[in-house]
Amino acid sequence: MEAEGFVLPRTTLDSPAVDRRVTGSTAAGSGFGILGRRLTGASGEFLGSLSPMMKAGGQDFVSVLHRTAPEPLTSVEPEMDYEGLPQGATSSTHMLAGAVAGVMEHCLMYPIDCVKTRMQSLQPEPGARYRNVIDALRQIIQTEGVWRPIRGVNVLAVGAGPAHALYFASYEKIKFSLSDAIHPGANSHCANGVAGCAATVLHDAIMNPAEVVKQRMQMFNSPYRGVLDCMGSLLRLEGPAAFYRSYTTQLTMNVPFQALHFMTYEYLQELLNPHRQYNPSSHVVSGALAGALAAAATTPLDVCKTLLNTQEAPAVHMIQAEASVGAASAPSSRHISGLGEAFRTVYRMGGVAAFFKGVQARVIYQMPSTAISWSVYEFFKYIITKRQHEKRLRGDRDGDK
Repeated sequence: MEAEGFVLPRTTLDSPAVDRRVTGSTAAGSGFGILGRRLTGASGEFLGSLSPMMKAGGQDFVSVLHRTAPEPLTSVEPEMDYEGLPQGATSSTHMLAGAVAGVMEHCLMYPIDCVKTRMQSLQPEPGARYRNVIDALRQIIQTEGVWRPIRGVNVLAVGAGPAHALYFASYEKIKFSLSDAIHPGANSHCANGVAGCAATVLHDAIMNPAEVVKQRMQMFNSPYRGVLDCMGSLLRLEGPAAFYRSYTTQLTMNVPFQALHFMTYEYLQELLNPHRQYNPSSHVVSGALAGALAAAATTPLDVCKTLLNTQEAPAVHMIQAEASVGAASAPSSRHISGLGEAFRTVYRMGGVAAFFKGVQARVIYQMPSTAISWSVYEFFKYIITKRQHEKRLRGDRDGDK
């Protein structure tokens, strides 16, 4: 007798016991019989079954009399799926996780972003000509001080929090809605791309003014004492339009950037993390590769955006000189405005090669930046969802009591 029922002696396929099992003869004095793989009682009722067991020397059979009484039901806690967030908490979870991810991404990578802005200068001053990213950081720290590479980080942190909160929340909402409509129950690359584009429009509307102030502060020999001085000077000299002069260019750059970024990230997640569990290494690798590819492909547009934000003096002087030489009745333009004019100015001042100025710094910035953003975002989404899941389970238990 064992805990789970009766265990009969093992019999091989060639033994007479198997013949008795097949013919359904009743075991003498046992009170039960064997028919096929069914174990029956003396009155023919079903008691159990015979189950095969594999051995090295061949196949043996062990008959087990299973309990006929049903097993007591045990409550099984549902698994937590951090991708499928609890109802009513989806938006707030995505917004909180996105805000933390955005602030950490921009603040940790800000020194490299400063180098990228300077390396995209069309006519850099002698003191701002760098061979590579490491040389640029070394020269900036030696000549301008150890804190110079992070000058203006505070305005970026203030803008990045709400911008990324809206960015991730809208992306997740639109992605799941479109995926259900296009390909129910499965991932849709088209939905990922459209969601990334829509989220970018909202993100850039908040982030663009911070980008303008940040890049003005990052330039070599920046005349501004601080963030407030820079904002006040822009309002007095160039008007409120200065904060959104590069908005259309930034959208023109970021829409394909984010579409390529999200599609690549989701594709790599399908390969590296098909079950969509919390997997930090897959989030880091997918985010880094997606960011590098999207950054390299959109560098020409980023150069134009930097020119529109910084209004680099040599480029502005060239535009003003050309305007004054042209029609006498047309007033000379004081600023470079619009993607078309920025594109022409970049080409005139440096040719095709100028569109890829700072590509090394941009890729170096974007790889860890997107890796940090995705890993931090997925981590906080997992933690927040886990706590909500545990809270909901505690509430269910209390309700059962």
